[in-house]
Amino acid sequence: MKRQSKFNLGYWAAAVLAILAIQYVASLGQQVATIPYSQFQQLVRDGKVADAGISDRFVQGTLKEALPGGETRFATTRVEPELAEELDRHGVRYSGRIESTLLRDLLSLFLPILLFVGVWYFLGRRLAGGQGGLMQIGKSKAKVYVESDTGVTFKDVAGVDEAKDELHEIVDFLREPERYGRLGGRMPKGVLLVGPPGTGKTLLAKAVAGEAKVAFFSISGAEFVEMFVGVGAARVRDLFEQARGKAPAIIFIDELDALGRARGVGGPYAGGHSEAEQTLNQLLVEMDGFDSRSGLVIIAATNRPEILDPALLRAGRFDRQVLVDRPDKSGRVAILNVHLRKVTLAPDVDAEKVAALTPGFTGADLANLGNEAALLATRRGADAVTMADFNNAVERIIAGLEKRNRLLNPREREIVAYHEMGHALVALALPGADPVHKVSIIPRGVGALGYTIQRPTEDRFLMTREELEHKMMVLLGGRAAELTVFNHLSTGAADDLRRVTDIARGMVARYGMSERLGNVAYERDGRSFLGGQDMGMGPRERDYGEDTGNAIDAEVRAITDGVLERTLGLLRERRDALERSARRLLEKETLDEAELAEFAQLAAGQSAEQRRAAAE
Repeated sequence: MKRQSKFNLGYWAAAVLAILAIQYVASLGQQVATIPYSQFQQLVRDGKVADAGISDRFVQGTLKEALPGGETRFATTRVEPELAEELDRHGVRYSGRIESTLLRDLLSLFLPILLFVGVWYFLGRRLAGGQGGLMQIGKSKAKVYVESDTGVTFKDVAGVDEAKDELHEIVDFLREPERYGRLGGRMPKGVLLVGPPGTGKTLLAKAVAGEAKVAFFSISGAEFVEMFVGVGAARVRDLFEQARGKAPAIIFIDELDALGRARGVGGPYAGGHSEAEQTLNQLLVEMDGFDSRSGLVIIAATNRPEILDPALLRAGRFDRQVLVDRPDKSGRVAILNVHLRKVTLAPDVDAEKVAALTPGFTGADLANLGNEAALLATRRGADAVTMADFNNAVERIIAGLEKRNRLLNPREREIVAYHEMGHALVALALPGADPVHKVSIIPRGVGALGYTIQRPTEDRFLMTREELEHKMMVLLGGRAAELTVFNHLSTGAADDLRRVTDIARGMVARYGMSERLGNVAYERDGRSFLGGQDMGMGPRERDYGEDTGNAIDAEVRAITDGVLERTLGLLRERRDALERSARRLLEKETLDEAELAEFAQLAAGQSAEQRRAAAE
């Protein structure tokens, strides 16, 4: 690319020099004598001037007789008539100065041309993304990797065993294509990797290329779409031409939803001539135009499959969809073993324990966790990363950075302490609730004035109505504690209320857990509220009228109000434990599992005494 740029600049320099040389030779053939203005006046009086061209500053013309130097053409600079007469009366020889205009003429001639060419060349390179100018704007930006460049095999990918099993078949086909054609079968032209961000879709694609030892073309869907209509389609054609030249090969398109969004979506101005739609059309044509037996396989990744054009997902294009989901506990252990190979670990670090601390984490999250733990250990000058570093790293990722410089007044500190202990005591009292790992009133993150961390003992994929209500009770424990002790409401429960409302609405409108509204799913959006996390990837669809919507809102409020009453009753039975634990939290700022277990036993004893007293 650099050699081509130097070559073009050399041509331009040679062209400019050639033009200057031609002008110089032409000027030699017409010699012009520069004479004083007084001599010109004398030549006029003597009748030796044949013709003259007069401007406001210069006089040029031809003489009837040649000058002593042989010149027949002359040039002189005009002098004002009054000054010329005065000089003649005193016998003074005078002349005007003829300024050299060669440089000015050259600059006026070539500078605009060079400026225009320079601006055109610069804009061409910018629009082409550094691909060598406007002539290269339709070239693909795909990065080509050979097998040694990817440096990734299936040994480097963990926690997604089902996806690896599906892709093993692609590797075998690329190694032995004739084996799969023996019985008349063919491999799928395209494989679509679907899953949340950070689950390792790109890593899996690189591992397929590394295992098969074939060329790997990697490009993002957004890189196809440019300002000019038709550029994306040209890049698609160029990409497939490059891949065919290096077959067997893998074409990997990351973020396919940027390129393959459903056509006709976007209002009245989304026509078939838009750049994105033309690019998608060209991709569909190219996928139809090659035979899978040629050794070319397309792998694409997206975390929004619901917005893809149906033509992409039909048989003969992306025939196979592979789910790359968040790993379970055993998968997280395998991923941690991969990422912790280069980390110096202390003897107390156990991948099983770390995996138990991180439900819902993706592969990228676990890699970040290992890095954060290593940085924390380095910051305190340790020789190895300990389990405490991993605990602190998990808290840092989940809750944010500690902000000890955020000073709360005593009244706010007291409210936060009771709020957090309300969460903890409710969680400790309910059967089946996730164990409480730590409670703190040290501010973290953007708005968290305190936090309560629960650690699930296992991954959950199904939850009953009772378990969902218990989860809501834990979330409302902070507000219930404030009402029990201070008899007022504060803004500290804003995030708790949002999560409680989401769970209650899910119970009513998606899971059919309302006796009043029956076993009907009123909203469909592919979301899951297990564990209080919104795992959805699509917009919420509403399939009901206004009356039903009012009924849903009323039922959601009834469920949340009922759960809050139950939570208030539970904390009133454990009022003494709430008071003692809150005072301890104000003193120490952080309570761990051992100290929390002591207050859990105290609360259980108080609850039993109150029940006996009520029975008597």
